[in-house]
Amino acid sequence: MMKKITEKSYGSGYFGEWIEDEFGLPAYRYTCDQINDPKAITPMNETWRSKTEHLHQVGNDRLVAVASNYGYIQVRQDEGSPKYLNEYDPKHGHYAGGFGYLTDGKITLSTYYPGNGESFDRIFGLGYIRKKVRGNGYIADQIVFAPFGDDPILISQVTITNNLKVPTDLRWIEFWGCHMYQFSLKAYTTTITKKSKKHPREIRREFSDQFKHKFKIINDGTGLQEKKFIEDLNKVDKASYPKPVDEDINPPMTFLVSLDTKPDRMSTNSSEFFGKGGIESPDGLKEDLTSKIITSSTESAMFLEHKIHLEPGTSQTLYFTYGYLPEGFELNSLLNKYKENLSLLWSKSRESWKNNRIGLIIPDEPWVDRELMWHNCYLRGAMTYDSYFKEHILSQGHVYQYIIGFQGATRDPLQHALPFIYSNSEIVKNVLRYTLKTVYKSGKIPYGICGSGKIMPDLFKPSDLEMWLLWLVSEYILATRDINFLEEEIPTYPIYGPKADKVKVRDLLVRCYKHFVDKTGTGHHGLQRLSNGDWNDVVVVGHIPPEKHREIQKYAESVLNAAMAIFTLRIYAEMLNFIGDKEMAEKVQKYSDAQRKAVRSQWAGKWFKRAWLTEELGWIGEDQMWLEPQPWAIIGGAIDPEQRDILVHSIDELVRHPSKIGARLHSKGLEVVGDKGQGANGGVWASINGTLIWALSLVDGDMAWDEWKKNTLAIHAESYPEVWYGIWSGPDTYNSNLSKYPGQTVFNEALLTEDSKKDEEEIVWSVGLGWTDFPVFNLHPHAWPIYSTTKLIGSKITSEGVEFTPTLPKDEYEFSSPLLGFKKTKNGYSGWYSPKVGGTWKISLNLNEDELKFFRTVEINGKEEKITIEREKIILSGKSAPEKPFRWELKK
Repeated sequence: MMKKITEKSYGSGYFGEWIEDEFGLPAYRYTCDQINDPKAITPMNETWRSKTEHLHQVGNDRLVAVASNYGYIQVRQDEGSPKYLNEYDPKHGHYAGGFGYLTDGKITLSTYYPGNGESFDRIFGLGYIRKKVRGNGYIADQIVFAPFGDDPILISQVTITNNLKVPTDLRWIEFWGCHMYQFSLKAYTTTITKKSKKHPREIRREFSDQFKHKFKIINDGTGLQEKKFIEDLNKVDKASYPKPVDEDINPPMTFLVSLDTKPDRMSTNSSEFFGKGGIESPDGLKEDLTSKIITSSTESAMFLEHKIHLEPGTSQTLYFTYGYLPEGFELNSLLNKYKENLSLLWSKSRESWKNNRIGLIIPDEPWVDRELMWHNCYLRGAMTYDSYFKEHILSQGHVYQYIIGFQGATRDPLQHALPFIYSNSEIVKNVLRYTLKTVYKSGKIPYGICGSGKIMPDLFKPSDLEMWLLWLVSEYILATRDINFLEEEIPTYPIYGPKADKVKVRDLLVRCYKHFVDKTGTGHHGLQRLSNGDWNDVVVVGHIPPEKHREIQKYAESVLNAAMAIFTLRIYAEMLNFIGDKEMAEKVQKYSDAQRKAVRSQWAGKWFKRAWLTEELGWIGEDQMWLEPQPWAIIGGAIDPEQRDILVHSIDELVRHPSKIGARLHSKGLEVVGDKGQGANGGVWASINGTLIWALSLVDGDMAWDEWKKNTLAIHAESYPEVWYGIWSGPDTYNSNLSKYPGQTVFNEALLTEDSKKDEEEIVWSVGLGWTDFPVFNLHPHAWPIYSTTKLIGSKITSEGVEFTPTLPKDEYEFSSPLLGFKKTKNGYSGWYSPKVGGTWKISLNLNEDELKFFRTVEINGKEEKITIEREKIILSGKSAPEKPFRWELKK
């Protein structure tokens, strides 16, 4: 039984409402009739998708199922190259799959919206989508979920109910398509460089159309298996090791199997089934499936038919699995794993999402932990497996992966992995190994990856990538004490063949550090150099005329890089000290200190400048605030108390207060780089505001908490309820109040004017394709709110243990994660610390004088001990062992 959290739950927006499902987990009941409701329309380039399509993610550690509000599901897998295994392209007769048809010969219901029924319920849940259609006395209730874990399958659980007063004979036909669609960057760049006048989607489709399909009946007649192949393929790579490729010419086999009973009929002919009636009224419903299994055209698909007899008031549940077979998986063992306890599969998977996450329970704001649980599912559920690097990866997703076709920038997965330091160390190490395997001998890290193992052509030459790697590794080692990871040998790019090498993690980090300080280095003002971009890819490209770029790359300096280097190199130095490398730690800390000194010199009176370009172009960030470096200046301590107060006031007044959904990137916006208030021209960015929340938590707990809430899905939904993205997932950037369309994301404003019929080639050829074309599944708005909670509670990992300076303005709250816990009540504080390696650790609490005088006793690992106070800090010392946390409780 599902129930509403409140009436209507906070943060629900226009398109439905937040509920609790029968497992007590958050879910979104989507109620919009997108076919008839004009509010469902998104301003976008409809060549990519329907303007009324809204998307929900259903994923596990291996695959991502992209579920539509229309009920169909496209399955993304990344082995061989990122792709949909089953594209939705109705114009060419491809309908993706993940839905089915129920018929008694006269009446037909479908779990493809609108379903031909009297009602159609849609629930977007943690790792599942549920579609329930009712009509003419029948109910078809289909749940499609990704089993928690690393298996490359989906489960389709279909419950059929007869509410008539007479017995009935029914047919259920389960459908999954087979037409592939690869997210080829090669196709996209072919268009934007005008080497082809075709749209990228057409180029990708033509590539897929080369493949034919070979089918066979499997598993004692319970299912079908499909293999894609190109006939007469002349160019076959016979190398003994993998090579980077743009596209996958040997995609994995797919299968559709009935898990409980043998189907009565099956088919692979989609043209015959859909016929003239199409997806809403298929010709194949008029008679039984033919059971002819053929190798057919590109319109091939997999259909399984079950005949069901139901007495009045009874139900029957059918179980199917759709999936693919990557290297390392065997079909029979995979199927046998899921044939047992069928009725418990869904509940078992749901329960797994409750564990191994970061939580923050605040009694008077219960929506906070609802959102964190949702973020955790969306973040982890976006993970895929890269067969070239042989690691799991948390791609940025969004338009970058699904439209343009690349995994990048490198800094992004490194940010997405930050929360998992506290909840799942194996995920962190997967992302780190993936990144380390791309490091060149020089220590340079490439911008991104496309296809399978192919280094992305680097229009952008960012100067900040090494810092994100050093930060993640250092915080991971200090938090978990897993120093053995530093001794792992990592195969370096190209990973395979005679040019490959194996290098220890610690030595690869030194390579990256040296590239950062020696190759990138500093400029005339002592600041870290800019190259042609830092975090902001368009601080130069698109902002400065191209003829100036060469000189900028030679001389420009980045205040952002310098300010960020203060912290990232400091934590790297602390990690080096922790492992006993004192000499290297001293060098790194010295460089960090030099960057602090250089940043201090760039105080502009109310904020820090942004960057020095050249003698001719001078400084940017003198006439208005650029937000990016400001938080890092606070975090790195490059500011005195008086300046800090001025800076925080300026941030609040100029970029925070005016915006409902988080601080914007600029105080006034730029006259170039697209429309004001959009994207890098004064937009709102989760990855920047994550650092702002952290910085504010060091200065003003109330303001930090306010900024955290402003960047949530709930606040976006309350502020802009008629923007569907931003309710359950979103982009990496929202338009700020500087835009004519605040709360939305980047798009060509001509789409809403009389120029909307403008030649779409012009839009495609621009680098900034509309972010509304795929405005969800970006991981920054899911990862940063989780990680930022560790800053809201005032935690800081040190070489000795953990320091807490609690500033969250709540009388009671509980932060929990597998690594670290912290609870505040009216009676005191308590918590735990559970690193992978046992030891004796120090916990310190920085409390104000009024609080300090109330504490009398402390309990450490169940034993009462005396309180030690040093310099207004309560110091606790205790032991932990693997799976046995250091627990403490401080009582008034």
